Amino acid sequence: MRKWLLIFCLVGWYLPADAQILPSFGNSRTGGSGMQFLKIPNDARSIGLGGAVVGVTNDVSAMYWNPAGITRCDTGRYNFQLSHTRYYANASGNFAGVILKKGKHNFFGIQFQSLNYAAMDETTEWQPYGTGRTVQVNNVMAGLSYARILTDNFSFGVNSKWAHESIADVATNNVLFDLGLSYNIGLMYSKFGVSFSNFGMNVAPDGTVSILKMNGETTVSNFSEVSAPSTFRIGGALDPIHTNQHVLTLLAQLNHPTDNNETYAAGAEYSYKNLLFLRTGYELGSDERYTLPTAGFGMRFQRNFGVFRFDYGFSNKSMLGNLHRLTLSVCIR
Repeated sequence: MRKWLLIFCLVGWYLPADAQILPSFGNSRTGGSGMQFLKIPNDARSIGLGGAVVGVTNDVSAMYWNPAGITRCDTGRYNFQLSHTRYYANASGNFAGVILKKGKHNFFGIQFQSLNYAAMDETTEWQPYGTGRTVQVNNVMAGLSYARILTDNFSFGVNSKWAHESIADVATNNVLFDLGLSYNIGLMYSKFGVSFSNFGMNVAPDGTVSILKMNGETTVSNFSEVSAPSTFRIGGALDPIHTNQHVLTLLAQLNHPTDNNETYAAGAEYSYKNLLFLRTGYELGSDERYTLPTAGFGMRFQRNFGVFRFDYGFSNKSMLGNLHRLTLSVCIR
């Protein structure tokens, strides 16, 4: 049974990029939901591994990928993480999270995420060069997490999140939930993870918009409901090399979003004495392809108070270009 679970996790990497394992319920689903900022990961380790981390995530960033993964955080009572990502056009993403271990089996988490933009010039069909006014866009998420170790091999976790998205005078607010499961298979240190992210009700934006038409200015206050970008992920990993000094981990993952095509990710991580980490990965099937494999590295330092970790991730996409992400993590005993 364990062998079949492992094969199922890894087989997605070998399938054609346009294949669908799960039904799509329609042809094109691109652009079928709002709050797209919820699909942006926050940590540098995941970007270095091509996103194939749902089965091995083991730090504060697990609240994004698989909330069950917070049970694998570095041994300590408190775990903190800060992350910053610089995008094009003066946009930036920020994340802050903390995990509290309570007893031997219970873990609690708090997370905050924001995607910030510079003020943008307002344009219309009749004023394509600007109206003289600016538009502000805000994306914010705050959430609470709980995870529990049920057995030595099996854990589960849940997130509850409040998400806010606003453009000018129109805002959308929603309450969403995540569920994650993780299982240590045991064969060659293999692991298995499943997560369901951003599930909630459809909501309609609130606010008003003034639109200039041929017969004058019209105010619109009724908007269609939008859904959140729900995603199902399943993935796993194994260690073909695992000694006291050297660990090589191979990873594979299937991503099934409700608003786009399936993608497949694969990655590899090398660890030397649990101090230095080298990473690479690739994602297949995405609308915007990677021009190069992703890459990254990490450093873990043991200190009297606990553990300090620094991670860097790099990716290059055909339209977004180079993307750099930095993450700082601290474990306090």
